[in-house]
Amino acid sequence: MTTIRTTCNRCGDVELTSDDLSLELAADSGSGTYRFECPFCGIPQRRPASERVVSILMATGVAYRIVPTDGPITEDEIHSFVSALDEEGWLSEIR
Repeated sequence: MTTIRTTCNRCGDVELTSDDLSLELAADSGSGTYRFECPFCGIPQRRPASERVVSILMATGVAYRIVPTDGPITEDEIHSFVSALDEEGWLSEIR
């Protein structure tokens, strides 16, 4: 399995696998952000991902989702947000 090296704000360099990361892609561009939880301190991390980084992460099999970037918030998005607040563990998702 491929090893991916990135940086934790607290611990410095860490090595992860594609299963340890998730990728959020902007709907209107080739860039986005990637997220992971540091294997040492457990603090959730979020990093910008350029088109090049997105390409590399996708090639290694990192799971991704496309997030909308334009327009006003829709009723469906509000409903999804409210529903997500009812789920356990939502706070760790936004850190």
